[in-house]
Amino acid sequence: MTSVYDFNAKTIDGDEQALSAYKGKTLLIVNVASKCGFTPQYKGLEALYEKYRDQGLVVLGFPCDQFGHQEPGDEDEIKNFCALNYDVQFPLFAKIDVNGANTHPLYKYLKGAAKGLLGSESIKWNFTKFLVGKDGRVERRYAPTDTPESIAKDVAAAL
Repeated sequence: MTSVYDFNAKTIDGDEQALSAYKGKTLLIVNVASKCGFTPQYKGLEALYEKYRDQGLVVLGFPCDQFGHQEPGDEDEIKNFCALNYDVQFPLFAKIDVNGANTHPLYKYLKGAAKGLLGSESIKWNFTKFLVGKDGRVERRYAPTDTPESIAKDVAAAL
């Protein structure tokens, strides 16, 4: 596997999605949760998506319940929460694991391509972000505390 385009993921509606459908786009891939202190970042993620989608940005949200049971709902509950509270228009996917034995293959690739603090591969919390260039390769990893607003310049530069 040499890029994110080599992976598939199940959408929040249960359909299989080839990430190769996003070839030529800049991607911001985020593990999200509905009951986290960082959940208000949905607003900033949606704002980035709205501002830059016509220039080729796609935000991809991957719900994950591995951190403090902060994504307890099923896909329908997650989708409704995001629509009602943050008017999320960017693509959301089915709930996945980002760490451990059942780590989604996409996240195995992302973590290996852009290590975290002190070279760690594990995801530390919800709203860890990966910026992926138009070539499908990971350009940068951001901590949960890095807000969408604080990384906007990097996103714009990647477009």
